[in-house]
Amino acid sequence: MSTTKNLTRQELSQLFSIFFKIGITTIGGGYAMIPMMEHEIVKRTGWLTQEEFLDILAVAQATPGIFAVDMAGHIGHKLGGLRGAIIASVANVLPSFVIILILATVFQQFKELPLVQYAFRAIRPVVVALIAAPVFSMARSASLSRYTIWIPLVAAILIYFFDVSPVYIILIAGIAGWIYGYLQRRRSNTDAQ
Repeated sequence: MSTTKNLTRQELSQLFSIFFKIGITTIGGGYAMIPMMEHEIVKRTGWLTQEEFLDILAVAQATPGIFAVDMAGHIGHKLGGLRGAIIASVANVLPSFVIILILATVFQQFKELPLVQYAFRAIRPVVVALIAAPVFSMARSASLSRYTIWIPLVAAILIYFFDVSPVYIILIAGIAGWIYGYLQRRRSNTDAQ
């Protein structure tokens, strides 16, 4: 990843607003936030390129902790250093924290109401779509070819069916990519001589 960008004070305030909005409007956890983060940070503000966003996504996947906070922290750090990381992380968590406090006090009284149960049943499929949408967007920007399409498919199978940790898959992919690059470079040096 490239160096940290330096957002102005006004842009840091905008960063807080963006992650607060993402935190307050996204239901379904970290993965459901990806399309909103991508839209706001890559497409609307242009603060990050698609490639930088995908790099941060990969790092956040491998980082222990809450995925949404990891994403916010890494994006914030990329945009504004430590201050940006703190601003984005706090803004992302604050709405959930407040909402959970309110819901915890009120939910017990209303959880058995049919309207509440229907609402949650309707929300779940939407969350699936929110998670699926960035997958297609990322696949398009990852420049997959007929030679590399098997990599995400095998990774998904290993994670879903064999419960392999994404951390191991990312490490193996990184090492394999490094070896492949090393061999390609070595081959091109041999061909040049």
